[in-house]
Amino acid sequence: MTAVDEGFGYGPRVGTDQAYALHHVLLAIPPGGEEAARAFFLGVLGMTEVEKPAELAGRGGLWVRADGLEIHLGVERGFRPARKAHPGIRVADLDRLAATLTANGVHVTWDEDTFPGHRRCYADDPHGNRLEFISPAR
Repeated sequence: MTAVDEGFGYGPRVGTDQAYALHHVLLAIPPGGEEAARAFFLGVLGMTEVEKPAELAGRGGLWVRADGLEIHLGVERGFRPARKAHPGIRVADLDRLAATLTANGVHVTWDEDTFPGHRRCYADDPHGNRLEFISPAR
């Protein structure tokens, strides 16, 4: 039997002398897609925009942050949404988030049976990138 770690999933936490932690996730957006991304990540998810360093601001895109999560949205010519690859975003109240997404016209797909000890759902950002939202089962 495999133990379920409340924060991460299967098995015990593993420490190293590098103290690995995720700094950010980058999702691609199409050229000119910043306003739709702002409306979703700031308006719907309640994140805050982080000012990009001057050296990077000319590339377009935007950075957003909330709690322990930072997402960089980078402009990519020839953009194609990430349909399989996705960030798994831990949330405190999955039902409330799903209700917020739904109330804002975002389709939510539930997947409660395939990650033991957790509940999760999927939604797409306005450019079609897949996002997973996950929390421990109660």
